[in-house]
Amino acid sequence: MKYDCLIIDDEKELADNTCEYFNMFDVKTAAVYTSAEANAFLSANEPSLVLLDINLSDGSGFELCKKIRQTLNIPILFVSARNTDDDKIIALNIGGDDYIEKPYSLGVLLAKVKVVLKRFAVSDNDTSKKSGFDDGYLKLDKVNKTVMVGGVEKKITSIEWKLLEYLADNRNRLVTKTEIFDNVWNDRFTTDGTLNVHVRKIREAIEKDPQDPKYIVTVWKEGYKFVAPE
Repeated sequence: MKYDCLIIDDEKELADNTCEYFNMFDVKTAAVYTSAEANAFLSANEPSLVLLDINLSDGSGFELCKKIRQTLNIPILFVSARNTDDDKIIALNIGGDDYIEKPYSLGVLLAKVKVVLKRFAVSDNDTSKKSGFDDGYLKLDKVNKTVMVGGVEKKITSIEWKLLEYLADNRNRLVTKTEIFDNVWNDRFTTDGTLNVHVRKIREAIEKDPQDPKYIVTVWKEGYKFVAPE
């Protein structure tokens, strides 16, 4: 069965309230409370997005995220009361698309989830813009959403693909952070820190030397430029 959202959170009352609220606004949502329940649910159902807590009674949300990422390339938004920078960096580095701190507003969280669902629905259906990018070393296949570097496929998350695709589509010009937030995340909730982590992960995947990037160049205090011959 297909769902818009799966909530994985051991705070049962909060998970149930969030689930009920989302369903009231036509975001088809289910809630589970443990890693084991999440694995069972994912083996039989197809969510379009996951809200994942870090602390689960039978394991770590970090480990569960890694397992989900082995088979699914859907948005994973971490939702946690843990608010240290280390937790946020780990969450994004292992495949999380965003990090939302508890306590959260149900209305704001719903708005964010709707934006993410809309963004990825548009991304999945729109292959009409440009054919992709291929300079002999780096190849972006927009139909299959794959990244090839030196003939080797590189695994990146769905939000990283969306970001890389947007920068490549707008190559050789400055793309401001505001433009990225509006067109990649489609919101203003996302922080510079989240963007910076995803850019670093993309560089690690595509650059020969991530410390001296040639494709994705930082324009100080402004944004980024994808540098490539036309």
